Amino acid sequence: LMRRVVLFLKSYLKERREARTEGALSLQHRMEEEAQVDSRTLKFCYDRLRSLLNTLEVVNVDEFGPITRVADFCTLLGHYVKGFIAIVDPYPEAHGIYDPVFDFSCLDAAIAMRPVMKRFQSVILTSGTISPLEMYPKMLAMTNVVSTHSFQIQLDRRCICPMIVSRGSDQVPVSSRFALRDDPSVVRNYGQLLEDLVATVPDGMVCFFPSYAYMEKVIKKWYETGVLARVMAKKLVFIETKDIVATTYALANFRLACDCGRGAVFFSVARGKVSEGIDFDRHYGRCVVLFGVPFQYTLSKVLRARLEFLKEHHKIQESEFLTFDAMRAASQCVGRVIRSKRDYGIMVFADQRYSKQDKRDKIPEWIQTFMDIAATNMSADGAIQGAREFLLQMSQPQIIDSTTCKSLLSPDVARQRAADKSKASA
Repeated sequence: LMRRVVLFLKSYLKERREARTEGALSLQHRMEEEAQVDSRTLKFCYDRLRSLLNTLEVVNVDEFGPITRVADFCTLLGHYVKGFIAIVDPYPEAHGIYDPVFDFSCLDAAIAMRPVMKRFQSVILTSGTISPLEMYPKMLAMTNVVSTHSFQIQLDRRCICPMIVSRGSDQVPVSSRFALRDDPSVVRNYGQLLEDLVATVPDGMVCFFPSYAYMEKVIKKWYETGVLARVMAKKLVFIETKDIVATTYALANFRLACDCGRGAVFFSVARGKVSEGIDFDRHYGRCVVLFGVPFQYTLSKVLRARLEFLKEHHKIQESEFLTFDAMRAASQCVGRVIRSKRDYGIMVFADQRYSKQDKRDKIPEWIQTFMDIAATNMSADGAIQGAREFLLQMSQPQIIDSTTCKSLLSPDVARQRAADKSKASA
Protein backbone atom coordinates (compact mmCIF):
# COMPACT_ATOMS: atom_id res chain seq x y z
CA LEU A 1 0.00 0.00 0.00
CA MET A 2 2.62 2.54 1.05
CA ARG A 3 4.78 1.61 -1.93
CA ARG A 4 1.93 2.44 -4.31
CA VAL A 5 1.37 5.76 -2.53
CA VAL A 6 5.06 6.70 -2.69
CA LEU A 7 5.26 5.83 -6.40
CA PHE A 8 2.15 7.93 -7.03
CA LEU A 9 3.64 10.92 -5.21
CA LYS A 10 6.89 10.61 -7.18
CA SER A 11 5.07 10.63 -10.50
CA TYR A 12 2.80 13.43 -9.23
CA LEU A 13 5.82 15.62 -8.59
CA LYS A 14 7.65 14.77 -11.81
CA GLU A 15 4.78 15.59 -14.14
CA ARG A 16 4.53 19.17 -12.88
CA ARG A 17 7.12 21.68 -14.04
CA GLU A 18 5.02 24.67 -12.99
CA ALA A 19 3.56 25.57 -9.62
CA ARG A 20 0.04 24.22 -9.29
CA THR A 21 -2.65 23.82 -6.66
CA GLU A 22 -5.25 21.09 -6.37
CA GLY A 23 -8.11 20.49 -4.00
CA ALA A 24 -8.11 17.55 -1.60
CA LEU A 25 -11.13 15.91 -3.24
CA SER A 26 -9.57 16.05 -6.71
CA LEU A 27 -6.29 14.63 -5.39
CA GLN A 28 -8.18 11.85 -3.61
CA HIS A 29 -9.95 10.82 -6.85
CA ARG A 30 -6.64 10.92 -8.74
CA MET A 31 -5.02 8.62 -6.17
CA GLU A 32 -7.93 6.18 -6.36
CA GLU A 33 -7.60 5.97 -10.16
CA GLU A 34 -3.81 5.81 -10.48
CA ALA A 35 -2.73 4.05 -7.28
CA GLN A 36 -5.90 1.98 -6.65
CA VAL A 37 -6.14 3.26 -3.08
CA ASP A 38 -9.61 4.27 -1.90
CA SER A 39 -10.40 6.88 0.72
CA ARG A 40 -11.49 4.33 3.35
CA THR A 41 -8.05 2.71 3.23
CA LEU A 42 -6.30 6.08 3.47
CA LYS A 43 -8.03 6.92 6.75
CA PHE A 44 -6.22 4.17 8.65
CA CYS A 45 -2.69 4.54 7.26
CA TYR A 46 -1.35 6.21 10.40
CA ASP A 47 -2.95 3.66 12.76
CA ARG A 48 -1.75 0.70 10.71
CA LEU A 49 1.82 2.01 10.52
CA ARG A 50 1.91 2.73 14.25
CA SER A 51 0.55 -0.73 14.99
CA LEU A 52 3.20 -2.29 12.76
CA LEU A 53 6.04 -0.39 14.46
CA ASN A 54 4.72 -1.42 17.89
CA THR A 55 4.42 -5.04 16.83
CA LEU A 56 8.01 -5.08 15.53
CA GLU A 57 9.10 -3.33 18.74
CA VAL A 58 10.93 -0.61 16.83
CA VAL A 59 12.91 1.55 19.24
CA ASN A 60 14.41 4.21 16.97
CA VAL A 61 11.22 5.57 15.40
CA ASP A 62 13.07 8.59 13.96
CA GLU A 63 14.55 6.38 11.25
CA PHE A 64 11.04 5.94 9.85
CA GLY A 65 10.30 9.67 9.79
CA PRO A 66 9.80 9.97 6.00
CA ILE A 67 7.36 7.06 5.76
CA THR A 68 5.57 8.37 8.87
CA ARG A 69 5.00 11.73 7.16
CA VAL A 70 3.59 9.93 4.11
CA ALA A 71 1.21 8.00 6.40
CA ASP A 72 0.14 11.25 8.09
CA PHE A 73 -0.58 12.78 4.69
CA CYS A 74 -2.67 9.78 3.63
CA THR A 75 -4.69 9.89 6.85
CA LEU A 76 -5.44 13.58 6.43
CA LEU A 77 -6.39 13.11 2.79
CA GLY A 78 -8.73 10.26 3.71
CA HIS A 79 -10.52 12.24 6.43
CA TYR A 80 -10.80 15.73 4.95
CA VAL A 81 -11.91 16.64 1.45
CA LYS A 82 -12.64 20.26 2.38
CA GLY A 83 -10.41 22.82 4.01
CA PHE A 84 -7.15 21.37 2.65
CA ILE A 85 -5.23 22.07 -0.54
CA ALA A 86 -2.27 20.41 -2.27
CA ILE A 87 0.43 22.73 -3.61
CA VAL A 88 3.36 21.63 -5.76
CA ASP A 89 6.23 24.08 -6.21
CA PRO A 90 8.99 22.79 -8.52
CA TYR A 91 11.26 25.78 -7.86
CA PRO A 92 10.87 26.70 -4.16
CA GLU A 93 14.31 28.27 -3.70
CA ALA A 94 14.97 30.04 -7.00
CA HIS A 95 13.78 29.84 -10.57
CA GLY A 96 15.84 27.35 -12.55
CA ILE A 97 16.83 25.22 -9.55
CA TYR A 98 14.52 22.22 -9.79
CA ASP A 99 13.81 20.86 -6.31
CA PRO A 100 10.06 20.10 -6.13
CA VAL A 101 8.19 20.51 -2.84
CA PHE A 102 4.78 19.00 -2.11
CA ASP A 103 2.78 20.92 0.50
CA PHE A 104 -0.56 19.66 1.85
CA SER A 105 -1.84 22.68 3.77
CA CYS A 106 -4.84 23.23 6.01
CA LEU A 107 -6.78 26.38 5.09
CA ASP A 108 -9.65 26.07 7.56
CA ALA A 109 -8.72 26.68 11.21
CA ALA A 110 -12.20 25.52 12.26
CA ILE A 111 -11.21 21.90 11.57
CA ALA A 112 -9.06 21.81 14.71
CA MET A 113 -11.82 23.38 16.85
CA ARG A 114 -14.71 21.30 15.53
CA PRO A 115 -14.16 18.25 17.79
CA VAL A 116 -13.93 20.52 20.83
CA MET A 117 -17.13 22.37 19.93
CA LYS A 118 -19.00 19.07 19.42
CA ARG A 119 -17.84 17.55 22.69
CA PHE A 120 -18.36 20.46 25.06
CA GLN A 121 -21.40 22.64 25.52
CA SER A 122 -19.44 25.75 26.53
CA VAL A 123 -15.93 26.71 25.43
CA ILE A 124 -13.85 29.61 26.77
CA LEU A 125 -10.83 30.85 24.83
CA THR A 126 -8.32 32.97 26.74
CA SER A 127 -4.97 34.42 25.73
CA GLY A 128 -2.99 37.61 26.13
CA THR A 129 -2.60 38.03 22.37
CA ILE A 130 -6.12 37.29 21.07
CA SER A 131 -6.69 40.62 19.39
CA PRO A 132 -8.89 41.69 17.70
CA LEU A 133 -11.48 39.42 19.24
CA GLU A 134 -14.04 39.81 16.46
CA MET A 135 -11.91 37.88 13.97
CA TYR A 136 -11.70 34.59 15.86
CA PRO A 137 -15.39 33.54 15.84
CA LYS A 138 -15.36 33.89 12.05
CA MET A 139 -12.17 31.92 11.48
CA LEU A 140 -13.04 29.19 14.00
CA ALA A 141 -16.69 28.92 12.84
CA MET A 142 -17.95 29.52 16.36
CA THR A 143 -21.70 30.06 16.56
CA ASN A 144 -23.77 31.33 19.50
CA VAL A 145 -20.89 33.40 20.83
CA VAL A 146 -22.11 34.89 24.09
CA SER A 147 -19.44 37.53 24.61
CA THR A 148 -16.08 38.68 23.34
CA HIS A 149 -14.40 40.75 26.01
CA SER A 150 -10.89 41.93 26.72
CA PHE A 151 -10.08 42.09 30.43
CA GLN A 152 -7.66 44.63 31.80
CA ILE A 153 -4.47 43.26 33.27
CA GLN A 154 -4.00 43.86 37.00
CA LEU A 155 -0.45 44.99 37.83
CA ASP A 156 1.12 46.30 41.03
CA ARG A 157 2.67 49.25 39.22
CA ARG A 158 3.10 50.78 35.79
CA CYS A 159 5.66 48.18 34.70
CA ILE A 160 5.11 48.31 30.93
CA CYS A 161 6.47 51.07 28.70
CA PRO A 162 5.16 50.62 25.12
CA MET A 163 6.31 53.19 22.56
CA ILE A 164 5.81 53.59 18.81
CA VAL A 165 8.87 55.02 17.05
CA SER A 166 7.80 56.38 13.67
CA ARG A 167 10.91 58.40 12.79
CA GLY A 168 14.59 58.51 13.54
CA SER A 169 16.60 61.16 15.32
CA ASP A 170 16.93 62.99 11.96
CA GLN A 171 13.09 63.00 11.62
CA VAL A 172 13.23 60.60 8.65
CA PRO A 173 10.37 58.02 8.75
CA VAL A 174 11.43 54.46 9.59
CA SER A 175 9.64 51.45 8.16
CA SER A 176 10.37 47.95 6.89
CA ARG A 177 7.93 48.23 3.98
CA PHE A 178 9.32 46.86 0.73
CA ALA A 179 9.79 50.27 -0.91
CA LEU A 180 12.07 51.44 1.94
CA ARG A 181 14.03 48.27 2.69
CA ASP A 182 17.02 49.39 0.64
CA ASP A 183 16.90 52.96 1.94
CA PRO A 184 20.20 53.58 3.79
CA SER A 185 18.60 56.20 6.06
CA VAL A 186 16.17 53.62 7.47
CA VAL A 187 18.95 51.13 8.25
CA ARG A 188 21.04 53.94 9.73
CA ASN A 189 18.22 55.13 11.98
CA TYR A 190 17.46 51.58 13.08
CA GLY A 191 21.13 51.16 13.96
CA GLN A 192 21.24 54.43 15.88
CA LEU A 193 18.10 53.45 17.81
CA LEU A 194 19.70 50.12 18.70
CA GLU A 195 22.93 51.78 19.87
CA ASP A 196 21.06 54.25 22.08
CA LEU A 197 18.90 51.53 23.61
CA VAL A 198 21.92 49.33 24.30
CA ALA A 199 23.56 52.24 26.11
CA THR A 200 20.37 52.90 28.13
CA VAL A 201 18.80 49.51 28.91
CA PRO A 202 20.60 47.14 31.31
CA ASP A 203 20.82 43.35 31.06
CA GLY A 204 19.09 41.61 28.14
CA MET A 205 17.42 42.94 25.00
CA VAL A 206 15.52 41.14 22.24
CA CYS A 207 15.12 42.50 18.71
CA PHE A 208 12.66 41.02 16.19
CA PHE A 209 12.73 41.37 12.40
CA PRO A 210 9.94 40.54 9.91
CA SER A 211 11.98 37.85 8.10
CA TYR A 212 15.35 36.12 7.98
CA ALA A 213 16.21 37.84 4.70
CA TYR A 214 15.58 41.31 6.11
CA MET A 215 17.46 40.51 9.31
CA GLU A 216 20.50 39.30 7.37
CA LYS A 217 20.44 42.38 5.15
CA VAL A 218 20.21 44.83 8.07
CA ILE A 219 22.87 43.05 10.15
CA LYS A 220 25.21 43.04 7.16
CA LYS A 221 24.80 46.81 6.77
CA TRP A 222 25.33 47.31 10.50
CA TYR A 223 28.53 45.27 10.33
CA GLU A 224 29.84 47.33 7.41
CA THR A 225 29.05 50.65 9.08
CA GLY A 226 30.45 49.69 12.49
CA VAL A 227 27.12 49.60 14.33
CA LEU A 228 27.63 46.01 15.48
CA ALA A 229 31.13 46.79 16.78
CA ARG A 230 29.80 49.65 18.89
CA VAL A 231 26.93 47.51 20.17
CA MET A 232 29.26 44.63 21.09
CA ALA A 233 31.42 47.04 23.09
CA LYS A 234 28.49 47.26 25.54
CA LYS A 235 26.64 43.95 25.14
CA LEU A 236 27.20 40.58 23.50
CA VAL A 237 25.23 39.81 20.34
CA PHE A 238 23.47 36.53 19.53
CA ILE A 239 21.47 35.68 16.40
CA GLU A 240 18.66 33.21 15.77
CA THR A 241 19.26 30.94 12.76
CA LYS A 242 17.18 28.34 10.96
CA ASP A 243 19.25 25.65 12.70
CA ILE A 244 17.41 24.67 15.89
CA VAL A 245 20.56 23.34 17.58
CA ALA A 246 22.53 26.52 16.89
CA THR A 247 19.63 28.69 18.11
CA THR A 248 19.30 26.68 21.33
CA TYR A 249 23.03 27.05 21.96
CA ALA A 250 22.82 30.81 21.30
CA LEU A 251 19.91 31.15 23.75
CA ALA A 252 21.87 29.35 26.47
CA ASN A 253 24.85 31.67 26.00
CA PHE A 254 22.52 34.68 25.92
CA ARG A 255 21.19 33.76 29.35
CA LEU A 256 24.70 33.20 30.68
CA ALA A 257 25.72 36.68 29.48
CA CYS A 258 22.73 38.20 31.27
CA ASP A 259 23.35 36.20 34.45
CA CYS A 260 26.98 37.31 34.73
CA GLY A 261 26.07 40.99 34.27
CA ARG A 262 27.63 41.42 30.83
CA GLY A 263 24.31 41.96 29.11
CA ALA A 264 23.33 40.72 25.65
CA VAL A 265 21.21 41.42 22.59
CA PHE A 266 19.35 38.63 20.81
CA PHE A 267 18.37 39.14 17.16
CA SER A 268 15.36 37.04 16.23
CA VAL A 269 12.61 36.70 13.63
CA ALA A 270 8.87 37.07 14.14
CA ARG A 271 7.03 33.72 13.89
CA GLY A 272 10.28 31.94 14.71
CA LYS A 273 11.08 29.66 17.63
CA VAL A 274 12.09 32.52 19.92
CA SER A 275 9.01 34.68 19.27
CA GLU A 276 6.48 32.01 20.22
CA GLY A 277 8.06 29.55 22.61
CA ILE A 278 10.73 31.32 24.67
CA ASP A 279 10.17 33.61 27.64
CA PHE A 280 12.54 36.52 28.35
CA ASP A 281 11.39 37.23 31.86
CA ARG A 282 13.18 39.29 34.51
CA HIS A 283 16.67 40.50 33.51
CA TYR A 284 16.67 38.39 30.32
CA GLY A 285 14.33 40.84 28.60
CA ARG A 286 14.25 44.40 29.84
CA CYS A 287 13.50 45.69 26.33
CA VAL A 288 12.01 44.22 23.17
CA VAL A 289 12.27 46.01 19.82
CA LEU A 290 10.21 45.30 16.72
CA PHE A 291 12.09 46.49 13.63
CA GLY A 292 9.17 46.62 11.21
CA VAL A 293 5.71 45.07 10.92
CA PRO A 294 5.84 41.25 10.57
CA PHE A 295 3.64 40.82 7.51
CA GLN A 296 3.73 37.44 5.83
CA TYR A 297 5.30 36.99 2.40
CA THR A 298 2.31 37.90 0.25
CA LEU A 299 3.52 35.93 -2.79
CA SER A 300 3.51 32.68 -0.84
CA LYS A 301 1.28 30.16 -2.59
CA VAL A 302 0.00 28.77 0.70
CA LEU A 303 -0.92 32.25 1.90
CA ARG A 304 -2.64 33.12 -1.37
CA ALA A 305 -4.72 29.95 -1.15
CA ARG A 306 -5.69 30.71 2.42
CA LEU A 307 -6.67 34.28 1.59
CA GLU A 308 -8.96 33.04 -1.18
CA PHE A 309 -10.50 30.51 1.20
CA LEU A 310 -11.17 33.13 3.90
CA LYS A 311 -12.69 35.54 1.40
CA GLU A 312 -14.95 32.89 -0.10
CA HIS A 313 -16.15 31.18 3.08
CA HIS A 314 -15.90 33.85 5.81
CA LYS A 315 -16.06 37.11 3.82
CA ILE A 316 -12.73 38.22 5.32
CA GLN A 317 -10.90 40.61 3.03
CA GLU A 318 -7.25 40.15 2.18
CA SER A 319 -6.00 43.37 3.77
CA GLU A 320 -8.06 42.71 6.91
CA PHE A 321 -6.52 39.29 7.50
CA LEU A 322 -2.97 40.36 6.67
CA THR A 323 -3.13 43.22 9.16
CA PHE A 324 -4.74 40.99 11.79
CA ASP A 325 -2.08 38.30 11.32
CA ALA A 326 0.81 40.78 11.41
CA MET A 327 -0.40 42.45 14.61
CA ARG A 328 -1.00 39.08 16.24
CA ALA A 329 2.61 38.12 15.50
CA ALA A 330 3.79 41.50 16.81
CA SER A 331 1.83 41.03 20.04
CA GLN A 332 3.39 37.61 20.56
CA CYS A 333 6.85 39.11 20.16
CA VAL A 334 6.45 41.97 22.63
CA GLY A 335 4.65 39.74 25.13
CA ARG A 336 7.85 37.72 25.67
CA VAL A 337 9.23 40.25 28.16
CA ILE A 338 6.33 40.43 30.66
CA ARG A 339 5.76 37.08 32.35
CA SER A 340 4.70 38.05 35.89
CA LYS A 341 3.16 40.91 37.87
CA ARG A 342 6.55 41.85 39.32
CA ASP A 343 8.29 41.93 35.95
CA TYR A 344 8.86 45.08 33.89
CA GLY A 345 10.05 45.89 30.41
CA ILE A 346 10.12 48.32 27.48
CA MET A 347 8.26 47.61 24.22
CA VAL A 348 9.42 49.52 21.13
CA PHE A 349 7.36 49.31 17.93
CA ALA A 350 9.86 50.74 15.45
CA ASP A 351 7.83 51.34 12.32
CA GLN A 352 5.82 54.28 11.04
CA ARG A 353 2.84 52.04 10.25
CA TYR A 354 2.22 51.20 13.93
CA SER A 355 1.11 54.80 14.49
CA LYS A 356 -1.82 54.37 12.10
CA GLN A 357 -5.19 53.76 13.67
CA ASP A 358 -5.88 50.41 11.96
CA LYS A 359 -2.62 48.94 13.32
CA ARG A 360 -2.71 50.56 16.74
CA ASP A 361 -6.25 49.40 17.50
CA LYS A 362 -5.17 45.78 17.00
CA ILE A 363 -2.55 45.96 19.74
CA PRO A 364 -3.90 44.09 22.81
CA GLU A 365 -5.77 46.36 25.19
CA TRP A 366 -3.55 45.45 28.15
CA ILE A 367 -0.67 47.05 26.21
CA GLN A 368 -2.70 50.03 24.96
CA THR A 369 -3.65 50.84 28.56
CA PHE A 370 -0.04 51.79 29.29
CA MET A 371 0.52 53.64 26.00
CA ASP A 372 0.11 57.39 26.35
CA ILE A 373 -0.98 59.55 23.43
CA ALA A 374 2.50 61.03 23.19
CA ALA A 375 3.97 57.51 22.89
CA THR A 376 1.99 56.65 19.75
CA ASN A 377 4.13 58.75 17.40
CA MET A 378 7.62 59.30 18.77
CA SER A 379 11.05 60.04 17.38
CA ALA A 380 14.05 57.92 18.34
CA ASP A 381 15.32 60.63 20.70
CA GLY A 382 11.97 60.85 22.46
CA ALA A 383 11.84 57.07 22.87
CA ILE A 384 15.29 56.99 24.46
CA GLN A 385 14.28 59.74 26.89
CA GLY A 386 11.08 57.85 27.71
CA ALA A 387 13.08 54.67 28.31
CA ARG A 388 15.41 56.46 30.71
CA GLU A 389 12.55 57.91 32.73
CA PHE A 390 10.80 54.54 32.86
CA LEU A 391 13.92 52.68 34.03
CA LEU A 392 14.57 55.38 36.65
CA GLN A 393 11.05 54.91 37.95
CA MET A 394 11.44 51.11 38.05
CA SER A 395 14.68 51.44 40.00
CA GLN A 396 12.87 53.10 42.91
CA PRO A 397 11.79 50.92 45.86
CA GLN A 398 8.26 49.67 45.49
CA ILE A 399 5.81 50.51 48.26
CA ILE A 400 4.39 47.11 49.10
CA ASP A 401 1.71 48.39 51.48
CA SER A 402 -0.24 50.10 48.72
CA THR A 403 -0.40 46.97 46.60
CA THR A 404 -0.96 44.16 49.06
CA CYS A 405 -4.46 42.83 49.74
CA LYS A 406 -5.86 44.84 46.85
CA SER A 407 -9.15 43.55 45.50
CA LEU A 408 -9.29 42.73 41.81
CA LEU A 409 -13.00 43.58 41.77
CA SER A 410 -14.34 46.94 40.76
CA PRO A 411 -15.62 49.17 43.63
CA ASP A 412 -19.27 48.64 42.63
CA VAL A 413 -18.94 44.84 42.53
CA ALA A 414 -17.06 44.84 45.84
CA ARG A 415 -19.77 46.90 47.55
CA GLN A 416 -22.51 44.67 46.12
CA ARG A 417 -20.79 41.52 47.34
CA ALA A 418 -20.31 43.05 50.80
CA ALA A 419 -24.01 43.92 50.92
CA ASP A 420 -25.03 40.40 49.86
CA LYS A 421 -22.75 38.93 52.51
CA SER A 422 -24.26 41.07 55.25
CA LYS A 423 -27.81 40.10 54.18
CA ALA A 424 -26.88 36.42 54.22
CA SER A 425 -25.41 36.68 57.72
CA ALA A 426 -28.51 38.54 58.97
